[in-house]
Amino acid sequence: MVQTPAWPPYSTPRLFVDEALTEGSELRIEGGQAHYLLHVMRLKEGAPVKLFDDRTGEYLATVAATGKRDLVVTVEAKLREREEAPDLWLCQALIKKDRLDWIAEKSCELGIARFVPVLTQRCVADKLKVDRLRSQMIEAAEQCERTALPEIADLSKLDALLRGWPSDRSLLFCDERGGEPLAEVLRAGGHTRSAILIGPEGGFSDDENSAIRAHPHAVPVSLGPNILRADTAAVAAIAVWMALNPANEG
Repeated sequence: MVQTPAWPPYSTPRLFVDEALTEGSELRIEGGQAHYLLHVMRLKEGAPVKLFDDRTGEYLATVAATGKRDLVVTVEAKLREREEAPDLWLCQALIKKDRLDWIAEKSCELGIARFVPVLTQRCVADKLKVDRLRSQMIEAAEQCERTALPEIADLSKLDALLRGWPSDRSLLFCDERGGEPLAEVLRAGGHTRSAILIGPEGGFSDDENSAIRAHPHAVPVSLGPNILRADTAAVAAIAVWMALNPANEG
Protein backbone atom coordinates (compact mmCIF):
# COMPACT_ATOMS: atom_id res chain seq x y z
CA MET A 1 0.00 0.00 0.00
CA VAL A 2 1.29 3.44 -0.91
CA GLN A 3 1.27 5.69 2.16
CA THR A 4 -0.08 9.21 1.96
CA PRO A 5 2.81 11.65 2.42
CA ALA A 6 2.77 13.66 5.62
CA TRP A 7 1.28 17.14 5.19
CA PRO A 8 2.80 19.53 5.64
CA PRO A 9 6.14 17.80 4.95
CA TYR A 10 8.73 17.74 7.70
CA SER A 11 10.94 19.88 5.47
CA THR A 12 8.40 22.74 5.46
CA PRO A 13 10.19 26.03 6.29
CA ARG A 14 9.10 27.75 9.48
CA LEU A 15 9.20 31.50 10.12
CA PHE A 16 8.35 34.03 12.79
CA VAL A 17 6.18 36.97 11.73
CA ASP A 18 5.73 40.00 13.95
CA GLU A 19 2.00 40.44 13.46
CA ALA A 20 -1.08 38.63 14.70
CA LEU A 21 -2.09 35.76 12.42
CA THR A 22 -5.62 34.60 11.66
CA GLU A 23 -6.98 31.89 9.40
CA GLY A 24 -7.78 33.22 5.94
CA SER A 25 -5.54 36.27 6.16
CA GLU A 26 -2.85 37.15 3.64
CA LEU A 27 0.50 38.71 4.32
CA ARG A 28 3.45 39.84 2.29
CA ILE A 29 6.91 38.54 3.22
CA GLU A 30 9.89 40.69 2.27
CA GLY A 31 13.56 41.18 3.06
CA GLY A 32 15.74 38.38 4.35
CA GLN A 33 12.84 36.04 4.96
CA ALA A 34 11.68 36.40 1.36
CA HIS A 35 15.21 35.76 0.11
CA TYR A 36 15.36 32.60 2.21
CA LEU A 37 12.03 31.26 0.95
CA LEU A 38 12.52 32.23 -2.69
CA HIS A 39 16.21 31.67 -3.31
CA VAL A 40 17.32 29.19 -0.65
CA MET A 41 14.23 27.02 -0.26
CA ARG A 42 13.08 27.83 -3.83
CA LEU A 43 9.39 27.86 -2.95
CA LYS A 44 6.80 28.14 -5.69
CA GLU A 45 3.11 28.97 -5.63
CA GLY A 46 1.19 26.42 -3.59
CA ALA A 47 4.15 25.48 -1.40
CA PRO A 48 3.51 25.20 2.37
CA VAL A 49 5.07 27.45 5.00
CA LYS A 50 4.68 27.31 8.77
CA LEU A 51 4.31 30.65 10.56
CA PHE A 52 4.18 31.61 14.22
CA ASP A 53 3.54 35.03 15.72
CA ASP A 54 4.39 34.78 19.47
CA ARG A 55 0.81 35.89 20.09
CA THR A 56 -1.71 33.25 19.04
CA GLY A 57 0.26 30.18 17.93
CA GLU A 58 1.47 28.41 14.81
CA TYR A 59 -0.27 28.30 11.43
CA LEU A 60 0.02 26.54 8.10
CA ALA A 61 0.16 28.90 5.15
CA THR A 62 0.64 28.43 1.41
CA VAL A 63 2.45 30.60 -1.08
CA ALA A 64 -0.16 32.51 -3.09
CA ALA A 65 2.15 34.60 -5.30
CA THR A 66 5.86 35.15 -5.77
CA GLY A 67 7.90 38.10 -6.99
CA LYS A 68 11.60 38.75 -7.36
CA ARG A 69 12.04 40.08 -3.84
CA ASP A 70 8.82 39.25 -2.01
CA LEU A 71 5.99 36.76 -1.83
CA VAL A 72 2.43 36.62 -0.58
CA VAL A 73 1.20 33.77 1.60
CA THR A 74 -2.31 32.81 2.64
CA VAL A 75 -2.86 31.55 6.18
CA GLU A 76 -4.82 28.30 5.84
CA ALA A 77 -5.19 26.69 9.26
CA LYS A 78 -4.07 26.91 12.86
CA LEU A 79 -1.73 24.10 13.84
CA ARG A 80 -1.02 24.87 17.51
CA GLU A 81 -1.84 27.36 20.22
CA ARG A 82 0.97 29.48 21.60
CA GLU A 83 2.77 27.48 24.25
CA GLU A 84 2.87 28.55 27.90
CA ALA A 85 6.52 28.95 28.79
CA PRO A 86 7.52 27.82 32.31
CA ASP A 87 7.77 30.79 34.68
CA LEU A 88 11.55 31.07 34.71
CA TRP A 89 13.61 34.22 34.23
CA LEU A 90 17.30 34.35 33.38
CA CYS A 91 19.08 37.33 34.96
CA GLN A 92 22.33 37.44 33.01
CA ALA A 93 25.20 39.85 33.56
CA LEU A 94 26.52 41.31 30.33
CA ILE A 95 29.40 39.37 28.81
CA LYS A 96 31.14 39.43 25.42
CA LYS A 97 28.58 39.81 22.65
CA ASP A 98 29.18 36.48 20.91
CA ARG A 99 28.83 34.64 24.20
CA LEU A 100 25.73 36.63 25.12
CA ASP A 101 24.24 35.80 21.72
CA TRP A 102 24.82 32.12 22.44
CA ILE A 103 23.09 32.39 25.82
CA ALA A 104 20.11 34.13 24.21
CA GLU A 105 19.84 31.39 21.61
CA LYS A 106 20.12 28.48 24.05
CA SER A 107 17.88 30.01 26.73
CA CYS A 108 15.16 30.39 24.11
CA GLU A 109 15.59 26.78 23.04
CA LEU A 110 15.31 25.63 26.66
CA GLY A 111 12.13 27.65 27.17
CA ILE A 112 12.64 30.55 29.57
CA ALA A 113 9.89 33.14 29.87
CA ARG A 114 12.00 36.27 30.40
CA PHE A 115 15.58 37.35 29.73
CA VAL A 116 16.81 40.04 32.13
CA PRO A 117 20.18 41.63 31.20
CA VAL A 118 22.12 42.92 34.21
CA LEU A 119 24.98 45.41 34.52
CA THR A 120 27.54 44.61 37.24
CA GLN A 121 30.89 46.03 38.35
CA ARG A 122 32.97 43.55 36.36
CA CYS A 123 30.98 43.50 33.13
CA VAL A 124 33.21 43.88 30.06
CA ALA A 125 30.37 45.66 28.23
CA ASP A 126 27.92 48.34 29.29
CA LYS A 127 25.59 48.44 26.28
CA LEU A 128 23.12 45.94 24.89
CA LYS A 129 21.76 45.52 21.38
CA VAL A 130 18.28 44.17 22.05
CA ASP A 131 17.54 43.63 18.34
CA ARG A 132 20.60 41.41 18.06
CA LEU A 133 19.51 39.26 21.01
CA ARG A 134 15.97 39.02 19.70
CA SER A 135 17.24 37.89 16.30
CA GLN A 136 19.15 35.07 18.00
CA MET A 137 16.03 34.01 19.87
CA ILE A 138 13.85 34.14 16.76
CA GLU A 139 16.23 31.94 14.80
CA ALA A 140 16.36 29.45 17.67
CA ALA A 141 12.57 29.37 17.97
CA GLU A 142 12.16 28.88 14.22
CA GLN A 143 14.48 25.89 14.21
CA CYS A 144 13.33 24.29 17.46
CA GLU A 145 9.55 24.37 16.96
CA ARG A 146 8.98 26.96 19.68
CA THR A 147 5.81 29.07 19.48
CA ALA A 148 6.78 31.53 22.23
CA LEU A 149 9.70 33.92 22.47
CA PRO A 150 11.21 35.09 25.77
CA GLU A 151 10.46 38.65 26.77
CA ILE A 152 13.63 40.76 26.90
CA ALA A 153 13.66 43.18 29.82
CA ASP A 154 15.45 46.52 29.89
CA LEU A 155 19.09 46.51 30.97
CA SER A 156 19.21 46.96 34.75
CA LYS A 157 22.02 47.67 37.20
CA LEU A 158 22.38 44.95 39.82
CA ASP A 159 21.49 47.19 42.77
CA ALA A 160 18.32 48.38 41.03
CA LEU A 161 17.39 44.81 40.16
CA LEU A 162 17.68 43.76 43.80
CA ARG A 163 15.77 46.78 45.09
CA GLY A 164 12.84 46.14 42.77
CA TRP A 165 12.77 42.38 43.08
CA PRO A 166 9.22 40.92 43.20
CA SER A 167 8.29 39.37 46.53
CA ASP A 168 6.72 36.29 44.95
CA ARG A 169 9.78 35.11 42.98
CA SER A 170 12.87 33.30 44.26
CA LEU A 171 16.29 34.38 43.01
CA LEU A 172 18.52 31.35 42.48
CA PHE A 173 21.99 32.84 42.77
CA CYS A 174 24.56 30.64 41.00
CA ASP A 175 27.60 31.37 43.15
CA GLU A 176 30.97 29.73 42.53
CA ARG A 177 31.86 30.54 46.16
CA GLY A 178 29.39 27.97 47.39
CA GLY A 179 25.74 27.14 47.97
CA GLU A 180 23.33 24.26 48.15
CA PRO A 181 23.33 22.07 45.02
CA LEU A 182 20.73 23.48 42.64
CA ALA A 183 19.14 20.07 42.11
CA GLU A 184 18.58 19.63 45.86
CA VAL A 185 17.09 23.12 46.21
CA LEU A 186 14.63 22.45 43.40
CA ARG A 187 13.67 19.00 44.70
CA ALA A 188 12.79 20.62 48.04
CA GLY A 189 10.09 22.58 46.21
CA GLY A 190 8.86 26.16 46.34
CA HIS A 191 10.62 27.47 43.25
CA THR A 192 8.06 27.25 40.45
CA ARG A 193 8.33 31.05 40.10
CA SER A 194 12.06 31.52 39.86
CA ALA A 195 14.88 33.49 38.34
CA ILE A 196 18.44 32.33 37.80
CA LEU A 197 21.19 34.91 38.38
CA ILE A 198 24.47 34.47 36.50
CA GLY A 199 27.46 36.79 36.85
CA PRO A 200 29.94 38.17 34.30
CA GLU A 201 33.26 36.65 33.18
CA GLY A 202 35.08 37.91 36.28
CA GLY A 203 32.31 37.00 38.69
CA PHE A 204 30.58 39.30 41.15
CA SER A 205 32.61 41.61 43.34
CA ASP A 206 32.77 40.99 47.10
CA ASP A 207 30.28 43.80 47.73
CA GLU A 208 27.89 42.49 45.07
CA ASN A 209 28.13 38.94 46.39
CA SER A 210 27.32 40.14 49.89
CA ALA A 211 24.38 42.22 48.67
CA ILE A 212 22.90 39.31 46.75
CA ARG A 213 23.31 36.90 49.64
CA ALA A 214 21.67 39.40 52.00
CA HIS A 215 18.59 39.69 49.79
CA PRO A 216 15.55 37.99 51.38
CA HIS A 217 14.58 36.14 48.20
CA ALA A 218 18.06 35.05 47.12
CA VAL A 219 19.05 31.41 47.40
CA PRO A 220 22.78 30.75 46.78
CA VAL A 221 23.13 27.55 44.74
CA SER A 222 25.96 25.47 43.36
CA LEU A 223 26.25 23.91 39.91
CA GLY A 224 28.92 21.45 41.01
CA PRO A 225 32.62 21.46 41.90
CA ASN A 226 33.88 22.91 38.63
CA ILE A 227 34.18 26.62 37.89
CA LEU A 228 32.02 27.27 34.83
CA ARG A 229 32.13 30.05 32.26
CA ALA A 230 29.15 32.39 32.43
CA ASP A 231 27.54 30.98 29.28
CA THR A 232 28.01 27.37 30.41
CA ALA A 233 26.62 28.15 33.85
CA ALA A 234 23.51 29.79 32.41
CA VAL A 235 22.62 26.86 30.19
CA ALA A 236 23.44 24.27 32.87
CA ALA A 237 21.25 26.02 35.45
CA ILE A 238 18.32 26.41 33.09
CA ALA A 239 18.52 22.77 32.04
CA VAL A 240 18.51 21.58 35.67
CA TRP A 241 15.54 23.82 36.50
CA MET A 242 13.57 22.64 33.46
CA ALA A 243 14.28 18.99 34.24
CA LEU A 244 13.36 19.12 37.93
CA ASN A 245 10.63 21.72 38.27
CA PRO A 246 7.25 20.01 38.74
CA ALA A 247 5.47 22.68 36.69
CA ASN A 248 7.43 21.58 33.64
CA GLU A 249 6.79 17.82 33.82
CA GLY A 250 5.54 16.29 30.56
